[in-house]
Amino acid sequence: MPIVLAIAEDPVEAGFIASLARPGGNVTGLSIQRADTLGKRLELLREVRPGLRRLAILANVGDPNIVREMGEVEAAARTLGLEVAKLEIRKPEDIAPAFEALKGANALYVCGDPLVNTNRVRINTLALAARLPTMHFVKVYVEAGGLMSYGPSFADLFRRAGDYVDKILRGAKPGELPVEQPTKFELVINLKTAKALGIEIPPMLLARADEVIE
Repeated sequence: MPIVLAIAEDPVEAGFIASLARPGGNVTGLSIQRADTLGKRLELLREVRPGLRRLAILANVGDPNIVREMGEVEAAARTLGLEVAKLEIRKPEDIAPAFEALKGANALYVCGDPLVNTNRVRINTLALAARLPTMHFVKVYVEAGGLMSYGPSFADLFRRAGDYVDKILRGAKPGELPVEQPTKFELVINLKTAKALGIEIPPMLLARADEVIE
């Protein structure tokens, strides 16, 4: 049975395929390669918070993939000369205490996963109360009150997954179809949240946004 991936995190490391170029077996599709865009997210945070010195990172440390992402974000932040504060959670009950223990951060990078997604409104509410601009991976978090997101367009990935299905139904072998990466990325900004935080989004950044929530 052929399997088409639409938003796989890292299908090689997960063991779904042998390589991106030659998947082998019966699996192919698209990989989101989340780590490839984390540097851009940090740059965007510094645009809206020029005085950024200390970055908080919220992550579910019960998920090995998210632990890896947290480490990559921390390394990238330190390369930019930023101090890092980790908000490590494993269950919903850990979220509020993590914020209560946080001191002196200027912004919050949220590593998304099912636990964080389920509690996204609560996380954004606590971040707003702490006066922290947030950076997310996908638009749904910004629609729930986050400040910004930057990442691949999921709608575009699902459309491209349909192309794989079409090729397979026409006789192509999944293992011979290279796994592709995102080509369309979205910057989403929530102006309502920016106003609540007292942040003025630079006009040039607004002009680059794919969607502005007002």
